[in-house]
Amino acid sequence: MSEDFNRLRVLWPDHLGLARGKYVPAALAAHGVRHCAGTWALGYDRQMTPETPGSHWHEGLPDFSATYELDDIRPGWEPGTRVVVADLSDADGPTAVAPRTALQRAIGGWQALGYRPFVGMEFEAYLFARDDRGEWAPLDTPGAYVYGTGPSVDPHGLIDAIWQACDGANIPLESVNSEYDTPQFEFTLRYRDALTAADEGFLFKLLAREVAHRHGLLLTFMGKPLSDRGGSGLHLNVSLRDEDENNVINDVGRDDGLSVLARQMVAGMLAHHQALAGVCAPTVNAYKRLRPASLSGYWANWGYDHRGATVRIPSERGTGARLEHRLSDGGAVVHTALAAVLQAARLGRVNQLDLGVAEGGNGLDSIEATVGVPGSLGAALDALELDTELVEALGAELVGQHLAVKRSEWNRFLSATTDWELREYLPFL
Repeated sequence: MSEDFNRLRVLWPDHLGLARGKYVPAALAAHGVRHCAGTWALGYDRQMTPETPGSHWHEGLPDFSATYELDDIRPGWEPGTRVVVADLSDADGPTAVAPRTALQRAIGGWQALGYRPFVGMEFEAYLFARDDRGEWAPLDTPGAYVYGTGPSVDPHGLIDAIWQACDGANIPLESVNSEYDTPQFEFTLRYRDALTAADEGFLFKLLAREVAHRHGLLLTFMGKPLSDRGGSGLHLNVSLRDEDENNVINDVGRDDGLSVLARQMVAGMLAHHQALAGVCAPTVNAYKRLRPASLSGYWANWGYDHRGATVRIPSERGTGARLEHRLSDGGAVVHTALAAVLQAARLGRVNQLDLGVAEGGNGLDSIEATVGVPGSLGAALDALELDTELVEALGAELVGQHLAVKRSEWNRFLSATTDWELREYLPFL
């Protein structure tokens, strides 16, 4: 093992998408680390939901292990520090509620059918700076425009710094540009095998936010941080390869170049659309983004190069053929959202589902789809629980843990008095 680092940052994604872990000295890198199982009961408020699956609530909150192969240690973005994304295990084997375990299970399901999933990810995010009162406010970029690059959209040079950090960390950015609204950016990561893609997506979010922090800025992947501007999505571009490394999304014998397998995958994604929202849009805020006419993945529909469809089929065929799933936002746990989408697609194959007609409306002032996502996080969690086929595929214990913590989050929201309510009613009531 190389001696060019003095500490290792052991990281793993939790159920909230947070990067949990520990620093350890390089001399002890081979030993792995341990953490408390009570972590799986935590919400964003740091309170534990009692009896959460995976927390071993009645067993005294014991430890679980984070382990890895030394060959998986990779460059980091802090001086003298390397990073690794760990596997988690406890007394029962691989930790059932761990997002990375769920993704490995989904990948294994496809491998049993003779295919390997590959994924490219697109992240959208808004940039905030401190205002005169010390509050976070959207960065002022009056010269910005969609598909912008350079100082007019990035006056602090943050995007340059993120790119350089990604180069050093071997996280392959494919493109970066400003988005339709300001100060919003899109970051596209190069496609990889599904596990590597998820690990690098997870690391990218952490890297980007930490680089922003060093610049005194806040980069947020929240789905709808600004009510007067568009939302931020996480688009998952999925393809499969067979044993001969052929991209099996293709079928040159069909008019549209799209294989029966690909059509079955899309049909599976749409059949489980409402339940997928409970995983891919796992925050209260996510449902501010998921609205009709928002080009956000609201509708259970698909289309050829159609941004008003949840599953967009880009025009590329051959090695570049892929299925773009547009429901998720950056609040999703990357590994879990990808696992859920892959499992839904696999169920479409296993059940040999037929795909209906492509969306014929423009997605803005006309639409043919009739089924949308549930209207709130609470309703989406109910839809997820009722979809027993997807729950079994994703893992009943993981879904149970997700439902327990997220329903606590939803109930906290329902009982909270918001700033909007105070502004709207306090002067009059």
